[in-house]
Amino acid sequence: MKIQIAGPGCPRCQATEKNVINACAELNLAADISHIYDVKEFATLGVRMTPAVLIDGKIVVSGRVPTVAELKELLTGAQ
Repeated sequence: MKIQIAGPGCPRCQATEKNVINACAELNLAADISHIYDVKEFATLGVRMTPAVLIDGKIVVSGRVPTVAELKELLTGAQ
C-alpha cells in the first residue's frame, strides 16, 4: 500500500503525516509512506486543498487533518 501526504510542510501537514504514521503503527500495517512538498507535483495528483492524504493514488482526505481513528478506518477499507 502506498500512502502519500501532500502539503507544503505546514504544522497541519506535519500533524497529518504523524497521524498517518500512528494509524499504520496501530494497525501493524507496512505501508510505503511519503510526503510530497512540491505544489506542482501534488497539483498534478488532483490535490486542491492541503493537507491531503492519498492511498494508492486516490485522494481520501483533503483540506483538513484526519484523526488517527479516521485514518485507521480508511486504511482498513483500502486493504
